[in-house]
Formats: sequence, structure tokens, C-alpha cells
Amino acid sequence: MEGLEEKLKGLSIARRSQPEEHTYLLDVALQPAGLLAVSCSNRTVHLHDKDTLRLLGEYQGHSRPLCGVVFSHHSSDVLYSGSADGTVRGWDVRRPGTAAVQVFQSDPAHSFCSVDLSCSDGLLCAGTEQVNDEDSFLVFWDVRKPGSGLLGVYSESHSDDITQVCFHPRDKDRLASGSTDGLVNVFDLSRGAEEEALLATCNSDSSAGSVCWSGPDYTQLLCLSHDEGLHLWDLGQLDTEEPLTIFSSPDARGLALLARGGGVDYLVGGRWLEEAQKLLVVGGENSGDLHLMECDDGGLRLLRSLKGGHASTVRCFLWDAAGEALVTGGEDAQLLLWKPGGEELTSGKKESMKSQSALKVKSRPHKKHGYQRERKAARGDGEETSKH
Repeated sequence: MEGLEEKLKGLSIARRSQPEEHTYLLDVALQPAGLLAVSCSNRTVHLHDKDTLRLLGEYQGHSRPLCGVVFSHHSSDVLYSGSADGTVRGWDVRRPGTAAVQVFQSDPAHSFCSVDLSCSDGLLCAGTEQVNDEDSFLVFWDVRKPGSGLLGVYSESHSDDITQVCFHPRDKDRLASGSTDGLVNVFDLSRGAEEEALLATCNSDSSAGSVCWSGPDYTQLLCLSHDEGLHLWDLGQLDTEEPLTIFSSPDARGLALLARGGGVDYLVGGRWLEEAQKLLVVGGENSGDLHLMECDDGGLRLLRSLKGGHASTVRCFLWDAAGEALVTGGEDAQLLLWKPGGEELTSGKKESMKSQSALKVKSRPHKKHGYQRERKAARGDGEETSKH
């Protein structure tokens, strides 16, 4: 960990990019060959050079807010984006600005609020918003058979917006999903039918916002809730009587993490750093300051604070292990590249780019406690996890 800590301590701004239009930067994805994809609140996808942040082009075609971007793992030419318009679109990164080369759809009533691609590039999954006040769906397509229609649908495991679908980094059949119903589900898709495929259900006791695979061999799950709760579970304990919870905090804002004794205003997300074998959690303050933290069974520990970069809330980040760099994007419309010893080549910190006009965000506002009370009660008060 010492090597990583030294790298983080040396981070400073190396590059800064801002679009001409005032827009929130919602999600960022990395292509190892040298590209960054950024989903924006104006419903476009921007393509950048990962080392210079130079804007290479943008893709248009979605008619409603975007819910995520993901590169193909084995074909460096394909990028996918999901949207509340009910489509997942595939783009050719060799031709920025062109129309989508693939369009995946399901039922016309489906509005997507999460998307991911399996590590084998074989399976694409999208999670829907709540339909008919009670149902939400996990929708699957076989990417290798474009135009073949839906591969399948899971409909029983969540009852509200599915805010995150996250495939396992190594197991093509393992999928985690999180929802505003408070549940985080883990599936083994090789088992076929939904009831048999459901391996575990973890209860976040809140509205689950993001899910991240972590830990050695990726046997752990990190869940961050919309009200800044944090839960780390060990799925390696599923077949034992040991508790799954490694660490849990109902509100990370109440933890005294910073040098001055205060806490973060919000959590951006988490990322397992394979080389360091550590779980990195990024939090922030409304001023734009960022705080890089390690998370384990001892809780959260501050590693480094980054100041002087963003002017408002940060919405997304990624760690580029090969380039030893951090990329961040936020509501000030700025995309920043942080590197050890980086010296910014542009002018100083930009003023906030928040527009007075209404900016379109990721999707409709999520309910803080939208899960059904009777379903929670059926699992037992205080029962955080049920095993299947």
C-alpha cells in the first residue's frame, strides 16, 4: 500500500477539459488503448484522449438522460451507452460523431437507469426504472447476435428502480444489482431461471445508489446508498454461518475523517485497485474538494485530499492503473486528470459552470427510502442479509 499512498500523495492536476456547453459530467469509462468516454447531462457521449483530455468527438442519438457508458473489454472499437429512452446504443470509437452501429431495446415501457457489459463481452444487461408502481426488470441481450432481440428478463428480484447493474470482473455469469428498494442482489446467470440464479440478497436499509465488486478475487461487494450510507459485504461467507458484513455505516457524513475533524458531504463511488489490493472510496465536499479514502474492516481511512480542482459536486471518477492517474468529472462541467507531479498546462481553477437553466441529470430523482416496508419486514427487522 505504501507505493499507492505515495502515488496518491503526489497527485496534482495535469490536464483540465471543459465542454463549450454547460453540462454535468455523469459517468466516465476507460479504454486501455487510450480513450475516455464521458456521459453528459445534455444526452451526449464525449470521447477524449485519456492522456491529454483532448475532445475527439461526441455521439448523439439518445432522447432522454443517459445512465452509463462502458467499453467493450475485448473489442477496442466498441462503446455502449444506456439511456432512460429505453435503448442501449453501441458506437464505433474509430468514427466519432457517427450514428450508433447497434441499438438494443426491450419493452416500450422500459426506461433504463443502469447498464453494464459482461467481462466476456457476451452479455449486455440494463436495469429499468419502476414500471406500473410495483415492477422493475433486469433485461439481457446477447451482444454477439445483434438484431436477435431480448435474450431474457428477470422481473421478481427488485420492486423499484434498478440503479446499478455490475458484472463481476472475472466471472462472466456473476451479476450484482442494486435498487432504490434497498436490496442488492447477486446472481449466477449460468443457472438460468431467476429463482435459481439468485444467490444472495443483501439489505442496505436504504436506497442503493452504486455497487462495486472488490476484495481479493472480487469476492466482496461495496454498496453506497443515496443518503451516503456505505456497506461492505464478504460473499465468500455465503456458505458459512459467519456474518457477511465487513463494515457498515448508515451515513458516512457522520464519520470524522478529515484532518480538521469533519466528514465528507457525499460519496462519489468506490473502486478496487487490483495492484495495491485495496478498496479506494472517493468522497467530496460541496465546494469541489475531493477526499481519497481506503475502506476495509476497520472502516474508512483518509489517504489524500485533492483541492483546487473542481468548483462543485464531483459525479464520477476512475483510476487508470497503467497511467497511474486519477480522472474526475463533475457538475462544474470539468474533466480533470490528476497525476503524480502533474503540472497543469491550462489556466487556474475554473469558476463553477453551473448553468441557471435546468440541467438534465442522470435520471429522475430517486426516492431516498423507496423500498417497500412490508418486504423489509418480511425479511426480519435488523436482518441485513438473507442467503439463498
